[in-house]
Formats: sequence, C-alpha cells, structure tokens
Amino acid sequence: MAHRHAAARKIRGSAADHRGVKSTPKPVRAVYALLVAGLTVHGANALTGPGDWPFPDAITTWLYLLLMVVGSLVAVASVVRRRRERLAWTAISAGLVLWTTGDALWSFWIGNMDNQPYPSVSDFLYIASYAAIYTGFILLLRARVRPVRGSQWVDGMVGCLAISGVAAAVLFPAFTGLTEGTTSQVAVNLAYPVCDLLLLSFVALALGLNRWRLDRSWVLLGVGQLMNVIADVIYAYQDASGTYVVGSWIDTMWPIGVAVTAAAAWQRAPRTTVEELGGRMLPLTAAFAATALGVLLAGQFTPIHKAAALLAGGALVLAGVRGAMLFRDNLRLLRTSRLESLTDGLSGLPNRRALMLDLEDAAAVATLQEPRTLALFDLDGFKQYNDAFGHGAGDSLLRRLAGDLATAVAENGRAYRLGGDEFCILLDRHADAHDPVIEAALLALFEPADPYAVDASYGLVALPRDALTANEALRLADHRMYALKHGRRATQGQAREVLLALLGEREPDLHRHMRDVASLARLVGREMGLDAEDLDVVVRAAELHDIGKVAIPDAILHKPGALDDDDWAFIRQHTIIGERIVSAAEALRPVGRVVRSSHERWDGGGYPDGLRGSEIPLGARIVLACDAWDAMTSDRTYRRAMPAAAAAAELRTHAATQFDPEVVAALLSVVFDNDRVAAAG
Repeated sequence: MAHRHAAARKIRGSAADHRGVKSTPKPVRAVYALLVAGLTVHGANALTGPGDWPFPDAITTWLYLLLMVVGSLVAVASVVRRRRERLAWTAISAGLVLWTTGDALWSFWIGNMDNQPYPSVSDFLYIASYAAIYTGFILLLRARVRPVRGSQWVDGMVGCLAISGVAAAVLFPAFTGLTEGTTSQVAVNLAYPVCDLLLLSFVALALGLNRWRLDRSWVLLGVGQLMNVIADVIYAYQDASGTYVVGSWIDTMWPIGVAVTAAAAWQRAPRTTVEELGGRMLPLTAAFAATALGVLLAGQFTPIHKAAALLAGGALVLAGVRGAMLFRDNLRLLRTSRLESLTDGLSGLPNRRALMLDLEDAAAVATLQEPRTLALFDLDGFKQYNDAFGHGAGDSLLRRLAGDLATAVAENGRAYRLGGDEFCILLDRHADAHDPVIEAALLALFEPADPYAVDASYGLVALPRDALTANEALRLADHRMYALKHGRRATQGQAREVLLALLGEREPDLHRHMRDVASLARLVGREMGLDAEDLDVVVRAAELHDIGKVAIPDAILHKPGALDDDDWAFIRQHTIIGERIVSAAEALRPVGRVVRSSHERWDGGGYPDGLRGSEIPLGARIVLACDAWDAMTSDRTYRRAMPAAAAAAELRTHAATQFDPEVVAALLSVVFDNDRVAAAG
C-alpha cells in the first residue's frame, strides 16, 4: 500500500494536496509494518489457543493494548498532516482513543476489582467512542458530498433505521438479559447493540451517498468499523452464553478494526456532488421502507423484540416524511417548469406561449364596451446595432428595452418578448396610435445610439372590433406592423430615387457607373451569404457611394491634368459629404455609414478614417472591390477598358493590401460565372 501511495504521489504531484493528506510518510509505513507483525502474532496466539504460547498475559493484554494504542496514534497523526477533513478525522480518531482508553482502564483497573461496577467508566468511554465516530462520519459526508440536502439525510436515516430494525429482530432475541437490571444497566445493555447497528447503518449510508464507489478511503473506513461491529456482536453473544474466552480470535478483530480505520485516515478521496447522485437513492429508500414494513408484518405472525418494532416503525415514519418531501419537490419543480415555459430566458418577460394564453383569455372576455388592445413591435436598426457593438451589447440592449417596456405598460397591461427583436403588449383597454401608453411603449423601445439608433415599427389590433380570436389578432397585428415597416422602406426608396435623379442630372456617366457597381455588389453580396436586409443596404450604398461628388467643384472633378494635394483633399471629403447627404433621410442612415467607409483600404491606407481589416464594414469592402472592377473594365475618355483577366490579376495583386481577400474571391467567382453574368444582364 505504501508503494502505491508513493507512485501516486510521483504521478499526481501537488494535485494530491487538495484531496486530503499527502503521501504516507516512511515512518508511518514502518509503524504499519510493526502493526501487521503484532497483529500476526496476536492472531496466531488466538488461533492456536490462548495461553499455549510463552508469556500469554503479555500477548493477550500488553500486545493487545499496544496494538490499540499504536493504531489510535497513527490515526491521530494523520490529523496533523491533513489539510481537508481535519475535523472529521479528529472526531473519528477521538473515537478510537476513547475505545482504547476504555480497554486500558478495564485491563489495569476495573477488570481487577473484586466487585466490578456495571456500567463502569469503561462502558461510558465505549459508548462515547460511538458518538465520536458517528460525528466523524457526518462531518466526513458533509465534506465529501456537497451539498447534501435534507432529503438525502432522510434517505440515509430510513436506511439506518430499517437495517437496525432487521438486525434487532434477528439478533436481540439471542441476547438474554438485555432488559434485566437497573435502569442504567438496561440502558447500557441496549446501547451496545443499538450503537453497533447504527454504526453499521452509517457505513451503509456513507457508501450509498458515495454512489457505492469503492474508493480506498471509504472501503477501509467501512471495513474497519465493520470489524468492530462483528467483534462486538459475537462478544455480546458469547458473553451472554458464557462461552467468551479472553485472548480468542475475537480480541484480534478489535485492533484490526483500529488499524484499518487508521489506514483509512491516510487515504485520499475525491469529492462527490449531489448532482452526480441524481435519483439513485430513491429506489434504495423505497427498498428500505419495504424492508421495515416486512419487519412489522413479521411481528404479526411471530414475536419480535420491541426495539426492532420501534426501529422499523421509525423507518416507515421517515419514509412517509420522505414521500411528503418528494411530493413538495415535484410541485415546486412543476411550478418552476411552468414558469420557465412561459418566460423568455433573456429578458425575463413572458414569452410567446404566455402571450397566446393571455390573448385567448382576452379574446374570450373582450366586448365593445370593454375592449382589449394588442400591439406588436419589431425593432428597426437592431441588427446594425448588434453587428456594430457585438452580441453581448445587443443582448444587454434587449434586456434594457424589455425592462423599460414592462414599466411603461405596467398599469395598463402586460409586456411580452416573442423572440429575436419582436416585442408585444396586451392592454386591458382600447388604445390607438396616439394613446399615451403606445407612445410610452415606442419611447421605451427607442435607443438613440447615433449612428446606430434603434426604434420600432408596430401594428395595433383592437379586440373584438378588429379580431375575434387570438390567432387572428396576432396575424393582423403582424400584417399591420410589416405594412408600417414597408412604408418606411418605401420612404427610403423614394429618398434614394431623388438622390439618384440628382446625380443623373449632374453626372450622367457617374450615374451609370454607380448603377453597374450596385448590380455587381448585389451578386457579390449573395455569393458571400448576406441576408436580405444587409444585402439591401449594400446595394443602396453601391448606388450612392459617390453621391458626395455632387459637392465637388467641376474644376476638380473634370480637371484634365493630374490632381494636386489640395485637389485630393477635396476629393477625399466626398465620402463624408456623401454620408451627410444620404443620412439626412433617417431611413438611409445604415446606407450612409457604408458610403462613408466605401474608400477605406484593407491595409488602413484609405480614407476618411484610416480603418483597416475587419474594422471596415463588410458592405463598404464589397463596394470598394466592385467599384474598382467596374472602373477597370469600363471604357473611359482617357483609356480603353482592361480585359477581364488583367482586371482579375490586378485585384489579386492588391488583395490583402487594398481589398479584402475574401471579397476579391467572391467577386471573381461571380464575374467568371457566365450564367450569373448573363442573369445579371
């Protein structure tokens, strides 16, 4: 065993410290070797016949006590070395010391009296040792099995009492005279077998809570205490029948139990959690309860000891308590499950399922005199906000908006989150678009994070005027909400048409270029997997990316010679001017942000902000590459168009410096796919 400890220490290193004591020191191993030798001598003397060896008293008394003392001191020594579970092993070691002290007092004092008192000081020390060991077991379980709920202890006590009841029914009839004598004598008579039974039950409880995993610590502790219990029971029987002989093999079992228990104190054991235990104890508890019931039923046909009946009855009472606890836990779990099924996990608001239940109730009770109002909201601009600041910030915004919405409608109804960026309110009265509650709800769903402002489109439905059922009301609200949202997009489209018309009047060639860039950007965006909303922003930005040039003087824009530094300073302002022009229409603000960055370079050498890499919006990276491709492959007054192969080579050359390599790959995939080019035409 010592060699195995040493190997474990070499392999695990310092990781052993958190699990209890360090590896068993060499002096302790040497002591164990002496213990084994002493136990061998004592056992051999007992088996060959006590008194047949030389110096029989030295073996039966002095060697016995020496083995008990040394074993107890080894257990005490482990407490000094231990970091965890020190209090538990202190109690167990104290139990061993108390038992050994009781043996010593009996051997050298009480046992030599002419009139031996009963119960004696040794008896009280023996019984106290049980209490110390019980305490150690409980502390050890608390340290290793965390957290232990009340139900776990009830499960364990049911098992303890059931096992004790069975043992009492079987063993107590063999112990004559247990209830004879004075009150103190009867109490001590009963204490010994009951304490042994409880100790056996504690061993079973500990192994059960440890999921019956036979790690060395629990096994050695269990075996050590089991040896003591067996020795006690056999001794009690032999003493009652007058067949006990001092120095027999029974006497060897007690120092073996102490030595094995001390060995357990030097082991390391992993911690077990209640989550790992799950419901494993419930079937076992039911089996113990059935066993206790069997003891009581057996008592109807044959006499059993009163202690057995009391223990079995106690097990059944605790089993009933455990059943009540299980019923309570199931009710609590049912309530929790229902609450979770009706609650949105992110915002804490009621979810779609809760809305449908409430909406069905509202549709059933709503009348023209007492109407109800359903308002469905969908956030506008949230995706851009989420992309700009990250999903964590987006979730935080949703939680904040949800709280503000719940507060805004608290006195008039209830707020819900349906999922994603959709919210809903159900009011217990009529409300129109100008109602203060609707305005408060819209204000609650507004986030002025310029240039990534978030607001909401909405749809209103009155019950029962507009709809009679929950599904009909929700469908109509959704339809009206998207009608408003599309209306906003129509406004966006009108603003775009005005700007394109202005550009067409001012620069007809530039208008055609921007239209071609937009067509190519649409194909590239699809190739890169953009969703419909992002793709629409990219296309609009491609159409308007040079709109700021309408503010550049013609003398610079059409200058026949090379541009000087002042001219370039004007030119580099066109993206900022373009953003201001486009963003004047609130619905086009996401487009304006892409327009501003449409001349940023992948290596950070672009303008106006010197962004690099992924700092540049993806839409702007697409527009830049498509703009360059169209410029290279189109005829200009000062040069002819480049062949597609040469333009492709140019893009590849400047990928990762001027252009995003992934955008270049997607663009070339598009332009060299004849079918898609034909479709674009």
